[in-house]
Amino acid sequence: MKRTLTTDINRQIGKEITLYGWIHKLRKLGGISFIVLRDRAGLAQAVIDGARENDKLKELTTETVVKITGKVVKEERAPYGAELHDAKIEVLSPVKEDIPIAINKKEINVNLDTLLDNRPITLRSPKQRAIFKVQAEIVDEFRKFLTQEGFTEINSPSIVSSGLETGGAEMFEVKYFKQKAFLSQSPQMYKQILVGVYERVFETAYMYRAEKHSTSRHLNEYMSLDLEMGFINSWEDIMDLEEKYLNVLIEKLGKNCTEQFEMLGIDLPQMSKRIPRMKLIEAQEILEKEYREKCLGAPDLDPKQERQICEYAAKKHGSEFVFITHYPSKKRPFYTYDDPDNPKETLSFDLLFRGQEVTTGGQRLHIYEDYIKKMKDRGMDPKNFEDYLSAFRYGMPPHGGLAIGLERLTARLLNLDNIREASLFPRDINRLRP
Repeated sequence: MKRTLTTDINRQIGKEITLYGWIHKLRKLGGISFIVLRDRAGLAQAVIDGARENDKLKELTTETVVKITGKVVKEERAPYGAELHDAKIEVLSPVKEDIPIAINKKEINVNLDTLLDNRPITLRSPKQRAIFKVQAEIVDEFRKFLTQEGFTEINSPSIVSSGLETGGAEMFEVKYFKQKAFLSQSPQMYKQILVGVYERVFETAYMYRAEKHSTSRHLNEYMSLDLEMGFINSWEDIMDLEEKYLNVLIEKLGKNCTEQFEMLGIDLPQMSKRIPRMKLIEAQEILEKEYREKCLGAPDLDPKQERQICEYAAKKHGSEFVFITHYPSKKRPFYTYDDPDNPKETLSFDLLFRGQEVTTGGQRLHIYEDYIKKMKDRGMDPKNFEDYLSAFRYGMPPHGGLAIGLERLTARLLNLDNIREASLFPRDINRLRP
């Protein structure tokens, strides 16, 4: 069924149309009622005149679901420059009590816990909806972009027997018949195996980390945008690909989400075509010189230092994104490729954006014997990873990949204070509902 949406109203001047949606606002002035209707696209105003039609609104309040038919009249003060006159209303689902939180104001003036506790209602707020419209665009463009680049979408298991990242630590254990199983913390094993099948693969899936934290930047369940590509010439091919994706994404957001960014009062990020790249040690030298941070030789940057190096990149290079590379081998997973020129460092990277890491990636080992040696050097038993290693026993190309944290990228794009605001129904150490 072809349905008229609120955003189409200014193209229907002089016509009679029907809109469906929720009563977002309701004002009763004597014998006239003014309704602001909300549907999936936006808002529209309708004028309800006459005792018969107004009687239908008695005892009803906001969030009542209605069907409204009326003539479209130009009105510059109304949303999208037009409104419905002589409107007739049909109540589809009545609401006779006030909702617990007012969602029809410019801001929802409640704390974060209250906002999340009432998620089925607060998500209806235009600003809350705007967050996830932008997030949907990020995922949609990730799929479109990689498909055009020759990638195949995969779906790996969420229930696994062990993990590659931490060997079982920080994983949620689940009952699985007579075996011990865990929720996946990364699709890394399956991505690499499937490089041996399709060469280029990607996946969008929830990942799980049983870390007992309660910070503004961590979730225990999060959406990971993963990719892996074979026959790379250099580990920098992975950064080049993400750089290209982000440039396309920012352009698409500027076209498709203008209304959402304006509603949220956010500017699209400052970004150069070439994202600056610096080794970890170079970043630390800059931090010591420019910010007097004593961090040279540390295995990573702390949150404060991430913010500072992003500030530096924006001022020096005109980019709110910056790649930090060559993290220490001892701090990266065993499958990470060590730099041949300095085996203590890895051909790996993090992408920082507006003061926070949003991506981790790099080149992987692809020779079977290299895996065996590195596992043994770390005290790992290769027998525990036979399924994974079998792919490398029978030939794998040079390859690499990355994982983007969807909620982190969304939160930074929209300057949200807490990552939970970028999750529809967040899961953390204290939250399992709704």
